[in-house]
Amino acid sequence: MGTAVAAAASVAVLSLGSGSPAAPGKVPPASAASVQLLERAALVAAATSQTKVCAGQYTYIKMVGHTSVLSETKTGEMALLRQDEGMEQWTAVDGSAQTLQRRNGSDAVLPGTPGQGNLNSLIYNLLDGLPTDPEALLKHISDDAEENHGAGSESTTGPHQRAFVTIGDLLRTGGTPPDTTAALIPGVDIVPDAVDAAGRHGVAVARTHDGERIEWIFDESTVRLLGERTVLVEDNAWGKAGTVVTSVALIDSGIVDEAGQTNY
Repeated sequence: MGTAVAAAASVAVLSLGSGSPAAPGKVPPASAASVQLLERAALVAAATSQTKVCAGQYTYIKMVGHTSVLSETKTGEMALLRQDEGMEQWTAVDGSAQTLQRRNGSDAVLPGTPGQGNLNSLIYNLLDGLPTDPEALLKHISDDAEENHGAGSESTTGPHQRAFVTIGDLLRTGGTPPDTTAALIPGVDIVPDAVDAAGRHGVAVARTHDGERIEWIFDESTVRLLGERTVLVEDNAWGKAGTVVTSVALIDSGIVDEAGQTNY
């Protein structure tokens, strides 16, 4: 079992779902339902045979969906516009080459210098080297979030929300199995019916922050990650409560031998 898979499996055995009630004004612990779903995802990940990954290979992902931006109209009003996020992407597992991205049939090399990667620039080898102990793994993610998004960092997200977002990034990375560390982050809950950008229904693990709910959508039967979306839970400049401002679906993923390759 690879270390990334072991981490996914071991993290699931710990949770805050049965802990003491949160103090007034504090964020509640992760719900029992969210912990149970993520435990299932971890068990599936642990039982799934992993492809041996070699230096020089690439993680491949294919996604469809949209993000939203606010744009000023000719009349001076602000309008919510959708931007297509459909793309294919190839990232070197060892960070030895720049990432190749394909949108609308056109290829582009993403800016940046090849390197070892970090939690904000993920590569497979970094994921495979993360701690396998659940508490150590969460501490690694939380320490990074606290340093960059905690008190005095001028961040508006805060460390708990940033840690949740980081784990979502891990989930979407083609070479990593479902990581259930979110079960240890306060405020995580279940959305029983969520729809991804490909129209597939699933159950979502979600966290609400600053009027927005980020949802990771899983197939209810297989607990395979389907996609992610952000939904407004209160009216704001982006729209009315219930507006889906971002929605992406993971269509395909795997390990390939070269950038641009789609079969494996």
